[in-house]
Parts: sequence; C-alpha cells; structure tokens
Amino acid sequence: MAHMSIARLHSRALIRFSGPDWRSFLQGQLTQDVLTLQPGEARFAALLTPQGRLMFDLFVVGFEDGAWLDIAAEHRDAMVQRMTLYRLRAKVDIAADDAPVLAAFGGAPTGEDWIADPRDARLGFRGYGVTAEPDATEADYDAFRLAQGVPGPADWAGEKTYPIEANFDLLAGIDFKKGCFVGQETTSRMKRRGTIKNRMLPITFDGPPPAYGAEVLAGTLRAGEVLSGVDGRAMALLRLDRIEDADLTVDGRPVRVERPDWIAQG
Repeated sequence: MAHMSIARLHSRALIRFSGPDWRSFLQGQLTQDVLTLQPGEARFAALLTPQGRLMFDLFVVGFEDGAWLDIAAEHRDAMVQRMTLYRLRAKVDIAADDAPVLAAFGGAPTGEDWIADPRDARLGFRGYGVTAEPDATEADYDAFRLAQGVPGPADWAGEKTYPIEANFDLLAGIDFKKGCFVGQETTSRMKRRGTIKNRMLPITFDGPPPAYGAEVLAGTLRAGEVLSGVDGRAMALLRLDRIEDADLTVDGRPVRVERPDWIAQG
C-alpha cells in the first residue's frame, strides 16, 4: 500500500456507555448488533428517526466493560441528551469522553490499539486515545474516503436521508437479523423490496465542485443532486434508473458517475 498517514478527526467525539445494561440498551436503539461486540472491535451503525431516516452515523467501539460511540462532535450533546431520555430504568451510565479520535489510512499502522474500519478494509484504521503524531489533516482523510467512493456525514442532509440510500447496507452499517431497532420497519421494508431507487455515488468532473444541492441532469430529466465534494470529485444522491448510459451534467458541465467496485450494478 501507499505511505500511511495519520489524521486527528476533530469532527468526531466519543460517548462512553457502561453499566450492567449497556448492551441491551444500545441493542434496541441502533441499526447494528452490539450483543456480540467484542473489546477492541468497531462496528458501523446509525441512529434513525422513528420514520427510518438517518439521524446520526456512528461507530460502536467495544472495550472491556462497555463501549464508546464515535459520533460527529457537533451532535454529541444531542446524542447524550437523547440517550439519557431513552434510558428510563436501564442501568447504563452515559458520559462524554474527550479521548481523541484518529484515522490511519493508506497503509497499516504499528501497535495493537488501532481498530480496522468496519465499513471497508480500504478505509484503514481508527484509533481511540492512541498516542500517535498526526502527519495529515482531516481534509486529507476526507479526500481519501471520497476517493474510495464512501459518503460521510456532510452528505446526510439532516434527517432527509434513508440509510440504504447512503449505502449503510453495503458498508456493514445495518444488521437486518438483529431484531428491533428505532426505524427498523421502514428500513427492513426498503431492503425486502429489493430494488433501491436512489444511492449515493461519486461523480467526477473537471474543476471545482458544484454547489451543495446542485441538480444533476440526464438530458432534461432530474437525475439527482450534488452533495459534498472537492476539486474533480463529489458525492451525489442519484436516481439509479436515470444514470446508466446517460450524458449527465451539472450546471452545464459534464459529470461522470464513478461506481465503486464494492457497489454492485443496479
């Protein structure tokens, strides 16, 4: 692999869950199974609205007597408040944890404290409280993630997005066999139908990225909208039935869909 880089993810923060009931409590809230989570293991997950839309993306990270939730820093206080409200009589302790979140990408780090990114092996490793000197920025990491075709928190658009549209089902972010969780009914129904109408896919183009929300056109037909991006590349939420073999444009500029190999055709 190429030279490994390490970045401090200032946009991420941790919430510590412990106490006798932490597993059963989180099991009923999140899209991912936590009953079998092992210390030193991370699983990608989400908290959904009751209507099945994406509220928060997160990683559940096991340690000896509990788990961290690795969540967007701007949403940590809201998540603590929400989980405290849901706790009721469950014996679970919920507290913010200020340990740093790091990402190692482009190579394999040394040491036992790094945890493989559960979404895809190409995304590298995550570190929690790891002592390491960053040599890259979070923007570097985001560009690397985007190059793998993986969307991120800047693409969720509040509570408008369904997790399957954001590829959570393809990035090991939903366990459809775990039983009930908030928003499960809608999520399971979308999966059972078998045909997904919209997905987030990377697009490429020449020059700077279009504005967030810019319309993607297939001829004169709306084919989706642009989400986050960098020069030459962006994520877009696209209608799958309108992009195959189509000449796509955004603001009059030609764009091309670059479907990652981990997303099957259709």
